[in-house]
Amino acid sequence: MAPTDIKESERSQVPNILYLEDSVTDAELVEYELRRAGIEFVLHLVDCESGFLDGLNRWKPDIILSDFSLANFNCLEALRLMNRAGVDIPFILVAGAHSEQSAVECMREGAADYILKTNLMRLASSVRSALKSSAAQKQKTEALAALQKSEEQLLQAQKLEAVGRLAGGISHDFNNLLTAIMGYSELTLRQLPPNDPLCRNIQEIKRASERAASLTRQLLAFSRKQVMQLRVFDLNVVVRDIERMLLRMIGEDIDLRTILQEDLGNIKADPSQIEQVIMNLVVNSRDAMPKGGKLAIETARVYLDETYAQNHIEPAPGVYVMLAVSDSGVGVSEEVRQHIFEPFFTTKEPGKGTGLGLSTVYGIVKQLGGHVWVYSEPDKGTTFKVYLPSVIEEADEYQQPTAPATVPDGTETILLVEDAEAVRHLARDVLKSRGYNVFEAADAATAHSICRRYQRAIDLLLSDVVMPLRSGVDLAKELLEIHPEMNVLYMSGYTEDTVVHHGVLDPGVNFIQKPFSADVLAIRVREVLDAR
Repeated sequence: MAPTDIKESERSQVPNILYLEDSVTDAELVEYELRRAGIEFVLHLVDCESGFLDGLNRWKPDIILSDFSLANFNCLEALRLMNRAGVDIPFILVAGAHSEQSAVECMREGAADYILKTNLMRLASSVRSALKSSAAQKQKTEALAALQKSEEQLLQAQKLEAVGRLAGGISHDFNNLLTAIMGYSELTLRQLPPNDPLCRNIQEIKRASERAASLTRQLLAFSRKQVMQLRVFDLNVVVRDIERMLLRMIGEDIDLRTILQEDLGNIKADPSQIEQVIMNLVVNSRDAMPKGGKLAIETARVYLDETYAQNHIEPAPGVYVMLAVSDSGVGVSEEVRQHIFEPFFTTKEPGKGTGLGLSTVYGIVKQLGGHVWVYSEPDKGTTFKVYLPSVIEEADEYQQPTAPATVPDGTETILLVEDAEAVRHLARDVLKSRGYNVFEAADAATAHSICRRYQRAIDLLLSDVVMPLRSGVDLAKELLEIHPEMNVLYMSGYTEDTVVHHGVLDPGVNFIQKPFSADVLAIRVREVLDAR
């Protein structure tokens, strides 16, 4: 008997009945009785063990009807197979009167009801009751599965959040140390003759500190505590701008294609961080294709609806700009995918990577209010999709930042306030070497004393933000009452403070992120002073 002809779009809404019966005549009588009662269903008739097992897997029945005994199979065996497999589907025995003792055994094994073939009057009500029970059980199962998935996503998000807080805290202290190491390396190199044997040693120290600084920047990105210089721009502009560099980076054995949607809309982000996201994803794809392959970068304007938001714990429904990076590489397993954004997690050989590339992508995207999703199958490739909120603001002019040709000097007076001694001494030495008149203080009380005693103008307050007892911001407000002509430049290795909220600088605030080099400090000080 063929299943009733129902459109595929409607089939999922109509209950499936799996009927274990080897008499076509009896099956037709049962179907007629149910149709006469107004019950809609799709009937699947099977007459052996293999057909029964195949039907369970293929049709996912809502209810099972069964004769007691077939040629080589019976309902007791069917029930026991279901019990062993943990299948919980309403099972109704439809058999002759001579099978009453056997029916009792079937009820003990889990059958929901027993209907006599000679009296089918109660069949419709029994089937309705079973279908209602099946629907309730399905809803319960789906709700439990959805709850379990949400719990897993929440636990993963909480784990990443906890690791992020730890990373941010470590970076705060580590950045002070790196600022001193980087800065004094530069000052020492500047004082040594170029042919001095010590120059090579100092250069190695400087390079190592720069690599360490790069690691702390990535940790801060993961923990969502980088300082962002937000601009409004079209993502396609950034992709086109770095495409040539990406081609050089991936090599000739990888075929790169870009598929960029026109009228994409704008995003609000830090262009340099978006470049970092693209490059990290492309490098990850390149490393997954050691023998070459295909790499695609795609952009699109998409709407994430309520259904997507319910299945992915982070994003809110709305319009997003999507960046997708797909490769034909080795792919990753589900187990690896669960850890793929964790810092220092890597599947590469020792020495081949830090394990911070994808965690940096995760942190940058989350800090921008976006969402990153990965799909992969072993030996079939990987796709990363980044969703960034679309904005309706007009785009700013996007240009690559350029460094000044020379490091400028000055003669102004600067009040330096920093509780970390190594950083304070470095900043003092750098600024004095550039010609500035520098007063230094380790705390707010000393800074107040200097301001009250010094009668002439103080051109700049260079202050750490996070200090014991009083923040740099509170100190600046107090000192500006004594010297209102003074400019303020804040420095910090951590952004969870009063000048940076959610990684974005407050309007009009001058800021330099630790760790910084001696030249970067001198350039930033000059920029703030000249901006007056």
